[in-house]
Amino acid sequence: MTLPLEPTVKPQLALSRKELPTGEDHVYEVKLDGFRCLAFVDGSDVFLQSRNGKTLGRYFPELVLPDGRYVLDGEIVVRDGEGHEDFDALGQRIHPAVSRVERLATDTPAVYVAFDLLALEDEVLLERPFAERRAALEQLLGSARFADAPVELMETVQSSEEAERWLQSAEGAIAKERSAPYRPGERKGMVKVKRVRTIDAVLVGWRPGKDPDTVGALILGLYDGPELRVVGHCSGLRAAEKRRLVGFLAAYESGERGSADPSRWSAGKDLEWIGLRPELVVEIDFDHVSAGRIRHGAKLRRWREDKAPAECTFDQLRS
Repeated sequence: MTLPLEPTVKPQLALSRKELPTGEDHVYEVKLDGFRCLAFVDGSDVFLQSRNGKTLGRYFPELVLPDGRYVLDGEIVVRDGEGHEDFDALGQRIHPAVSRVERLATDTPAVYVAFDLLALEDEVLLERPFAERRAALEQLLGSARFADAPVELMETVQSSEEAERWLQSAEGAIAKERSAPYRPGERKGMVKVKRVRTIDAVLVGWRPGKDPDTVGALILGLYDGPELRVVGHCSGLRAAEKRRLVGFLAAYESGERGSADPSRWSAGKDLEWIGLRPELVVEIDFDHVSAGRIRHGAKLRRWREDKAPAECTFDQLRS
């Protein structure tokens, strides 16, 4: 490639905050649930770079970007039939078998959502303010050659009030400073606020902690009709609570225990568990669901002695 900006470039990152910043110098984007990706295009040559510098192109052959000389920053996403990002389907796209990659490219095609322009022709745009880079991106993607390309322009809104809807219905929101340059690898000029969701769940078991006689995680379940389905776990308990819960939960143990339920997020490990009778209810915070499970560890908010386990239904995850 002969671009003025070539791989590997570290993407600019966002600083986590609990609330969106306000002010005229900010523009807001929805937080997507996909793979961060820098796209380097030189003529017909395309290199898709992951956040950590690895190539993604072989896994997404359908992402044929129009000829030209430009560098985009964006995110690769796969959407379900309702138009929502499906991270589980996206994760399955990373597969060593060429035949499977080709099949999934047709069955679960990805799109590239562009939100920044880092270089165009012979010019590097990193030092330009985001407002200028965004205007140049809009002009580029608005050209005829992008009309049928699997590339979308990231939606933006101009106020934090408008962005609040993404904190209720999406993964969260991003706030960017209009005047900020692009700083590779730095958490400057961008702020992210994740959506935090709350549900009531039934405790169906617990897993021992690393230290003896401690609880490492609480296993959570929800009723889907008559079936009590395991939907994730709650960890991050305080040290004193980890010790206290061993004795407290002993009175609710069902007598079942084992080493099973490995998941893709536990690196294939079999984890020891102790079953509980479905009599205890907790309120938890979490930020994401994928394939009917809470993808990241939930946080215990409080115990719900006032709520019946049968009221903890699976439809909470769909809201």
